[in-house]
Parts: sequence; C-alpha cells; structure tokens
Amino acid sequence: MEVSPYGLESLWAQGDFVTKGVAVLLLAMSIASWYVIVTKALQLLRFRRASDAAGHAFWDTTSLPEGVATLGTDNPFAEVAKAGVTSMSHHTAHKGHLHDQLSVSDWVTLSLRQAIDEASGKLQTGMAVLASVGSTAPFVGLFGTVWGIYHALVSIGTSGQASIDKVAGPVGEALIMTALGLAVAIPATFGYNALVRGNKTTIAKLNKFGFDLHALFVTGARSATEDTETGTTKSAKLTAVGRA
Repeated sequence: MEVSPYGLESLWAQGDFVTKGVAVLLLAMSIASWYVIVTKALQLLRFRRASDAAGHAFWDTTSLPEGVATLGTDNPFAEVAKAGVTSMSHHTAHKGHLHDQLSVSDWVTLSLRQAIDEASGKLQTGMAVLASVGSTAPFVGLFGTVWGIYHALVSIGTSGQASIDKVAGPVGEALIMTALGLAVAIPATFGYNALVRGNKTTIAKLNKFGFDLHALFVTGARSATEDTETGTTKSAKLTAVGRA
C-alpha cells in the first residue's frame, strides 16, 4: 500500500528531531489531559451518588454511625461527616480544657470547615494539567508549524524550485502540527470547563451538608427543609438521638 506523501506517516518520516519532539510532546499532553478528564469525570459521578445520599438517605437514619455508613467511603461527604463526629467527641472529651476558649459551635465549625477545605483541594487535583494543556498546546503546535515551514522554505531555496508540487507537501505537513495542537487543546479546554462546573456544584453541596451537620451537632436536629413536592417544611429523622 502506497503511503500518502501528505499524511502523518510522511510527516514523521521526513521530520527532524524537533518536529518529532513536538509531535511526541503533543501526544503526551493529549494522553495526560484525557487521563485527567476520564478519572475526574468518574470521580464526580461517584461524588454525585454520595451527595444524593447526603441529601436524603443520611437524614433518614436514626444514628450517626448508620448515617455515615449510607455515605459510603472515599468521598468528601463521608469525610466531612466523620470530621464532625470526631470534633464532637474531641470537644466532649476535652471540654474542661476547650470550654474557656471555644464553644462547641465554634469548634464544630472549624472542624467542618477544615474538612470541606481539604475536600475542595482534592477536587482541584489534576485541573492544573488541563489548564496548562488547553493554554499551551496550540502554541506548541504552532511552533512545529513554523519550524516545518522554515525547513520547507530552506529546502525550496536550496533546490531553486518553487512549483506547487514542491511547496504543497512540506507546507501541508507543517500545518498538520497546528491541527494536532488544536486537537489536543480543545478537549482539554472543554473538559476543564465541565469539571470546574462539576466541582463547584459538589463544593456547594458540601457546604450545605456541613451547615446541616453543624445544626445537628449544636442544636440536636437538622434545620427544617422544604419539601419541593408538597411545599411544606419537614425535619430529618436523624436528630438529637444521633448525638448520643
């Protein structure tokens, strides 16, 4: 089978070490960005299930251990709930030492806020890779294009021939690098924007969950919520019993 003189194979075969280096770099950037996109998307889907449990199943239990179990493991909602339970136990055990400095409300607030901040930091893991790829990949491809066109012009000047068949191949191969740069950058940019929106939604739900936990630990019951179907207010089953 005859190899096209204008394809990627020809570009690789005729390119020098700079052209091949740019192509390998773009390939590595593409693999890294898609790895982050896929893993973070799966992570957000897992966290969405945990957020659904934090909004409903958790509050339909009658004890904190049972409620925490409904959240599953390896998700920020479970970590925030565990941080709240730990803070209450710590404050109770050291009440004689902490009471003069921090009330139970302040102590629980600090503990929950720290857990939410840690979860927010974990959500941002890998986002810098997508931002870097999305912003630099087009310029990396453009560098490969400029380099290829430069060598094509040098070759044309050396041979003294500037016919269309002599120019089309080298210039077309050089422009492929720009297309490769855009092919790497566009998914990274779209993935970054989608994941940022997903992270913001998760963080907002974490803050709401933390607020409800604070109300539970301090007042003994979750703040009343409105039933979107009936328009009436209701309270969760998990009340002061869960504090014991």
